[in-house]
Amino acid sequence: MDVHTTNFTFCCYTADSDRGFAVAQTEPDYRQVIKYMERVQKQRGEECKFVCGYEAGCLGYSLYHQLTRCGVDCVILAPSTMHQEKGKRIKTDRRDAENIARCLAFSLYSPVYVPTTEDDAVKEYIRMRDDIKADLKRVKQQIIAFTTRHGFAFDGKSYWTQKHLKWLETLVFEHPLYKETLQEYLILYYMLDEKVAVYDTESRKCPIWSTMKKMCRSSAASAVLPLIPHYLCWLR
Repeated sequence: MDVHTTNFTFCCYTADSDRGFAVAQTEPDYRQVIKYMERVQKQRGEECKFVCGYEAGCLGYSLYHQLTRCGVDCVILAPSTMHQEKGKRIKTDRRDAENIARCLAFSLYSPVYVPTTEDDAVKEYIRMRDDIKADLKRVKQQIIAFTTRHGFAFDGKSYWTQKHLKWLETLVFEHPLYKETLQEYLILYYMLDEKVAVYDTESRKCPIWSTMKKMCRSSAASAVLPLIPHYLCWLR
């Protein structure tokens, strides 16, 4: 399947031949995939086993989940691993659909790993933890900027050590509101710092923590996902 937000283009291949057939284009709806398979099976007049596939792209995992919930065998193909025929440089929806179907039929691709519910839950937890850590970093910067504006400079080697925190607590200001401002900053700092420590402890209890942490922080995580050595075809 060549899938876009505007349309789906279908093509079938069988493992015992090297030709595409039953090319069709429909509106972008997973129910159209099911109707298409029913129509092809009726035309062939025999029991068929379908395996659907589409390139990783704009639809993400949404179509995969919609189809698998309906009992359809579906895979997402990693574009960089797909076989491309030489000489065919002009891309069309039909040609793309035919190539995807052929890659499925002859195992000329590697599929994208689709995260499980647990994978996604851990990823979201890590993102939440990183959001809180970003808040903590911002508060640290605000505290340093506040004390600098009022003429205070810490002479120690490192910030946010016990020595530095004690130094902050002992600062004396001209106006009590300045002191209160710093105290509010410090309350926020201690709260966020404790939260990050708790989140780290909880996260490490999950077996997939290390893997998901690397995936979540990778600049290419949304586009380049782990591949698994498993091969399927479109119609068997």
